[in-house]
Amino acid sequence: MSTTTVINKGESVRYGAPELKKFIQKNTIVGFVIAAAMILLLLLLYFFIFVLAKEDTTFKAPLGNRKFSLTDLPPPPSSEPPPVPPPSAPIQAASGPAARAGTPVPVPDAMIDPELKEFASMDQVSRASAVGGEGEDFGGFSDAIGDGQIDYDNVSAPREEEPDPDEFIAVEKEIKVDLADITSRLKYPEIARRSGAEGKVQVRVLVGKDGHPKKAVVLQTDNEWFNKAAVEAIMDPRTVMTPAIQNGSAIEMWIVIPITFKIR
Repeated sequence: MSTTTVINKGESVRYGAPELKKFIQKNTIVGFVIAAAMILLLLLLYFFIFVLAKEDTTFKAPLGNRKFSLTDLPPPPSSEPPPVPPPSAPIQAASGPAARAGTPVPVPDAMIDPELKEFASMDQVSRASAVGGEGEDFGGFSDAIGDGQIDYDNVSAPREEEPDPDEFIAVEKEIKVDLADITSRLKYPEIARRSGAEGKVQVRVLVGKDGHPKKAVVLQTDNEWFNKAAVEAIMDPRTVMTPAIQNGSAIEMWIVIPITFKIR
């Protein structure tokens, strides 16, 4: 490589490959020493912070100077079997006729099995219980069947399930609706009349067995102003429809009734 001579105020300085090699070697050694010192400093800092200065945070229960021995431990639980429960008292027969209630069989007395003689006779069967009494027949009902009185006020008929609105029900006769009768009780909303609004409301109605509407739900409407008036006209107590007939009997059924609002 060529050497360049730089003249600076009458002085000549040689600058070239030998000078660069000396410069690089000197600075490399200085950089290595600085890097090694920094790494050593970081290791010492980690040692002092995370090793020597770290406190032991493990919880230890204070035991004091007490020493334990096997004699200080409580005795083991008893392995004795639990006591046998006392025998239950025998079920005592209720008072009433000694005979048991059953279905009388018309057979001659000579053919009656001795075991069947304990069943109640015709005049006892309405007062006897299925388990029989003690034989003290005072002419009343057996204790095992109560006092024999029926509380008709608390007897309620089983509640029938309401049909699903979307359920298909095959019937012999469909529901008959008198739209003219319902429309005669229709009250046109005043706000719709002033605005000149007209439209139709589809109302889904549950018709009971007696033909009276039980429930009404707005299925589709052209204007919210008409909904209340349409439902009130249908649910009026004077509204009576012919119920649907299935197997010769009236049944509850849903039907869709269209109510038209038109200014005359």
